[in-house]
Amino acid sequence: MTKTAPTGSLKLDGDFYPRFIEDSYYSSEALTAIKSTVENLLAQPTTAHRPGMLLGKVQSGKTKTFMGIMALAFDNGFGVCVVLTKGTKALTKQTYERLEKEFATFSAEDLVQAYDIMTMPSGLTAYELNQKLIFVVKKQADNLNRLSKAFFETYPVLGKKKMLIIDDEADYASIGFKNTKEEGVLINKIAGQIDHLRKDLADSSFLQVTATPYSLYLQPENLEIPATQQAFKPIRPAFTELVPVHGQYIGGDYYFYESQEQGSIASFLHEPVTRDELEVFKKEDRRSFKIEDCLTSQKIKSVRDAIVNFVVGGCIRRLQNAHEGKPKSKFSFIIHTEAAQAAHRWQQRVVNTLKEQLEESTKNNKKLLDLLIEAAYKNLSQSILVAKHYLPSLAEVRTEVYEALRPDRGQLMITKVNSEDDVMKQLDEQGQLKLRTPLNIFIGGQILDRGITVQNLIGFFYGRRPNRFQQDTVLQHSRMFGFRPLQDLTVTRFYTSPEIYDAMRRIQDSDSALRESIAKGDQEVIFIRKDDAGKVIPCSPNKILLSTTTTLKPFKRLLPVGFQTDYKTRVTPITKEIDEMLDDAADHNLGDKTFLIPWSLAKQIIKKIESTLTFEAGYSWDVSAFIACMQYLSKSDDAGTQAGSVWCLVRKDRKARRFLQSSPTEFYDAPDTSHIEGEIAKKVATQIPMLMLFRQNGAEVQGWMGAPFYWPVLYSPKNTKTAIFASDVVDED
Repeated sequence: MTKTAPTGSLKLDGDFYPRFIEDSYYSSEALTAIKSTVENLLAQPTTAHRPGMLLGKVQSGKTKTFMGIMALAFDNGFGVCVVLTKGTKALTKQTYERLEKEFATFSAEDLVQAYDIMTMPSGLTAYELNQKLIFVVKKQADNLNRLSKAFFETYPVLGKKKMLIIDDEADYASIGFKNTKEEGVLINKIAGQIDHLRKDLADSSFLQVTATPYSLYLQPENLEIPATQQAFKPIRPAFTELVPVHGQYIGGDYYFYESQEQGSIASFLHEPVTRDELEVFKKEDRRSFKIEDCLTSQKIKSVRDAIVNFVVGGCIRRLQNAHEGKPKSKFSFIIHTEAAQAAHRWQQRVVNTLKEQLEESTKNNKKLLDLLIEAAYKNLSQSILVAKHYLPSLAEVRTEVYEALRPDRGQLMITKVNSEDDVMKQLDEQGQLKLRTPLNIFIGGQILDRGITVQNLIGFFYGRRPNRFQQDTVLQHSRMFGFRPLQDLTVTRFYTSPEIYDAMRRIQDSDSALRESIAKGDQEVIFIRKDDAGKVIPCSPNKILLSTTTTLKPFKRLLPVGFQTDYKTRVTPITKEIDEMLDDAADHNLGDKTFLIPWSLAKQIIKKIESTLTFEAGYSWDVSAFIACMQYLSKSDDAGTQAGSVWCLVRKDRKARRFLQSSPTEFYDAPDTSHIEGEIAKKVATQIPMLMLFRQNGAEVQGWMGAPFYWPVLYSPKNTKTAIFASDVVDED
C-alpha cells in the first residue's frame, strides 16, 4: 500500500464532510482511509491507466467509504463527481438511490444534486450548475456518450470544473482482461470512452473501487516475460488505500478457512452436493428424475435438504427473535447454479413442486414432513449449540414450520430472477432485493451477482462450473459475503460440490495472498507455470485461469484429499518400494528426524504415491502442480546451498480415518498436526520445502482398502515469496 506523507492542507471543516460523517457512523480506521485517499488525489495525478485505488472486500462497505471520500472531496475543491457503475440497470438504480438518500440533507439545502445521466432533467439552470453535482453513469456506450455530450456540448461549464471520477467495481469493465474476443472488444471500447472523456476534461482525478484486485494490479500491457526473469512486477495504481473491514464482516476467510476448524460454527457451513445432482437440477430428464417424486427422490436430496433447512432455519431465527422480544425478521435463500434461463425455469418448477408437496404434507403426510423437519433441526442445532444461543424446542419449531407451510399463510415465496426487468421489479426503496414474505427463495444466474444486495441470506445453493471460473466473477458470485449477525450464521448453510468448493478456496487463497502482498507494499508477485518441456518458468498473469492455480506463501500446505486407496494387491508392493527408497535415503535411520533428499527423488516418490490413490467424484489431486511447486520452491533464489533438495519427514504406523468421525460424509484432511508436524516445518523449512510422508496402516475399519499407503503433505518454506502456479493457461486466441 502506497503511503503518503500528510499534507496538512486538507480542509476538514467544510459544508459536507463534518456533517456527513456525523450522520453516517465511520470507524476511526475508515476516516483515516477517507482522508488519506483525498490527500493522495490532491497530491498526485491519477488516470484510468494509473488510478488511485480503494481496495475492499466483497460487500464490505466500499460504497459507504467512497461516499465519505466524495463528501471530503467536495470540501476540497472538487465540483463534480461521476460514479461509474457496472453495466446493469439494477445496480445503477441501487447506487443512485443510495447516493440520493445519503446526500438528501445537502440536496434539500441546494448544496448538491444527484442525477442518473439517462434521466437527468433538461435545461439545468446556472443556479443548479453552481451546486456540487453527482452523476451516476452505467459503464455502457449510450450512458458514456450522454455524459460526454452533457460535459462538452450542453453544459460546457461542467467540463471545466475539478472533477472526481469514481469507477465502482472496476474489475468488471475497465482495464481488466477477459478471455473472449467479444468481451475483450466491448470492454476495450468502454475503457476507451472513459479515457477519452478524462483527457478532454480540464482537471480530473480517477479513483477505482474494487474488491477483486487481480485484473487491476496484475494486468500486463502486452508483456512478455523472459524465461530468465524470476518475478513479474505488476502495474501499480498511483496509490492504494484499503477499506477497513468491520468486525461483523463475513467473507472468504470464514467460508474457506475457519470452516476447516473442527468444532467451529463455520465447520457446519458447507453441505456437499454431488455432480450428478447438479446435472439433474440443470434440465428435465425423466429418465433420471421424475418431478412428482421430488419429496422422496435421492436424485435431488441436497436440493430438498437445502429448502427444508432454509425453512427450518428461518423459523428458528424467527422464534429466537420472538424470544428476545424483537420483531420477526424475514430471510432469504439464493439458488445460482446455471446462467441459462431454461435452467432457471426448470429449477423453479422443481422448487415450486417441492413447496407444494411440503404444503400438502402438513395435512396428508405428516410423518414424512416430521422426519424432514427433525433432520433439519438436528443439523442446525449443532451450530446453534456451539454458539451457545437459545434453541427453541423441536416441538416449537415444528409448529412454526407447519404454520409457515400453510398455503393460506403464504410465508414461503419462490421468485425467478433472470433478467434486468425481473430485478428492477423486485428492488425495494434501498435498491436491494425486496423480501416480501418471511421466507424468500430467489432463483437466477448472473443477474443476481455484481453488487445486488440480498438481506438476511442464510442459504446459498451454488453450482457454477469451475472450468469457467475467473477470480473477479466468482468472488462477485459470493452474495453470502457481507455483514452477518452471528445468530444468522448458526443457521446458514452453503451448498455446492466439493469440486466447486475447492476451486473457490483456491481463488480465496489467491485473493488473500495478493491482498497481503498489496497491504505490505510488496512490489512483485511471482506467476509461474510449466512449459512444454516440463520446466517451471515465469508467465504473465493474463494467461492464468485462477480455478486451476496453486497459491504459495510461507508454510502453505499442499496435500491430496477425498481419495480411496487402490486394491491391496496393487498398493502393497508400491508401498514397499517407497519404504526401501526412504530407508536408503535416510541411511536406514528414519526415527523422528528430518533429512534431506534430492527434489528428483521426492518427485519419484510422489509419482508412486499417485498410482496408489483413486479419487471420488468431485475430488482430484493436481500432481503436476504439486511436483512443479516442490521443484520451484526447492530451486528458488532463496534456497542457498540447499538448492535442489527437499526436507523429508516420515511418520509410520498412522491410523487416520478416511472420513471425519464427527461427519461421516466429510473426508479427513489432516494427516499432520499443526502443533507437532507444523511446528517442525516452521523450525526446519526456512529455505526449502518440507515433504512429509505419513505411512497409514490403511485398515478397513478406518474406511480404507486394507493396505498400508503413504499420504504426502508438502509445506512451503518460511521465506516463500507470494507466488501463483498455473496448471492451465488461457489460450493465446
